[in-house]
Amino acid sequence: MASEPSKLLDHEFLFVCGKGGVGKTTVSAALGLAAASKGKKTLVAMANAKERLSNLLGVPPIGDEVVTVAPNLDAVNMTPTAAMREYGMMILKIKALYEAIFENRLVRAFLRGTPGVEAWAMLGKAYFHAVGHGPGAKGEYDLVILDAPATGHGLDMLRVPQVIVDVAPPGLLRREAERALELLRDPKRSGICVVTLLEEMPVSETLELHQALSEELHMPVPAVVLNQVLPKLFPASEREAFRTLHERIADDSPLANLAEAARIRTGRETVQEQSLARLSRQLPDIPRISLPHLFAPEFGREHVDALSRALAQ
Repeated sequence: MASEPSKLLDHEFLFVCGKGGVGKTTVSAALGLAAASKGKKTLVAMANAKERLSNLLGVPPIGDEVVTVAPNLDAVNMTPTAAMREYGMMILKIKALYEAIFENRLVRAFLRGTPGVEAWAMLGKAYFHAVGHGPGAKGEYDLVILDAPATGHGLDMLRVPQVIVDVAPPGLLRREAERALELLRDPKRSGICVVTLLEEMPVSETLELHQALSEELHMPVPAVVLNQVLPKLFPASEREAFRTLHERIADDSPLANLAEAARIRTGRETVQEQSLARLSRQLPDIPRISLPHLFAPEFGREHVDALSRALAQ
């Protein structure tokens, strides 16, 4: 099922997740530029990442302070310490009160020893930018895109609000976790955007991720982004002939390299076709967005712009 990318950009919060190496940051950047081009004030928030967004956008390195990287587009690389400080200030408002609570030696020791609190600080900071504080509040941005850690750590981050709701006593922390869950489970406002390559392992991880999101966390997946999709060069009826062409050509033939390239390419097209069929079969109701493979030795701003235009059209 194809998807209209514009509907994806109508959300308030997108959590971009997937197997490591599938291009989550590139997709996050392209989504951010596409939303910004439509006039939406947008934030791309990385979660303590090995920062490469600046290279993609052609801007100075991005740290733990929010910076403007394009018209209508801001970015930040959240660290647990900075996120905890900023999230605490966002909630408590008064610096003296924040320092009295969060800078207390015993409280800091407790927070450092509490599983999941660092993930919650980063998720909480990102969601707070989207929705603000308190009932009826509005965040600073029309859309917040969280470039999440790889699948396992990303799932752990999404599990934290439910853990807090389950174990925390009534109070501010629990109320904020409940608000985060309300946002993350509302398909009109939020969604987990799953990024994959059309290869066996990324697709397997995508299916496992979707199962956990739907059955355990009850969070919506508005789209699966198929990244780096190769254009089809060989019709299925001719693929076998090209795949075995190298067997009929001498090693010293001037066509040998071309035949080897045909073998590799037909193999990749076959895997891509099988992976797409598997996704279609097992996730028939999840919209898919295809982004083309751009042949370039290094990705830069012009390539991300091309992908953002593909999303915005």
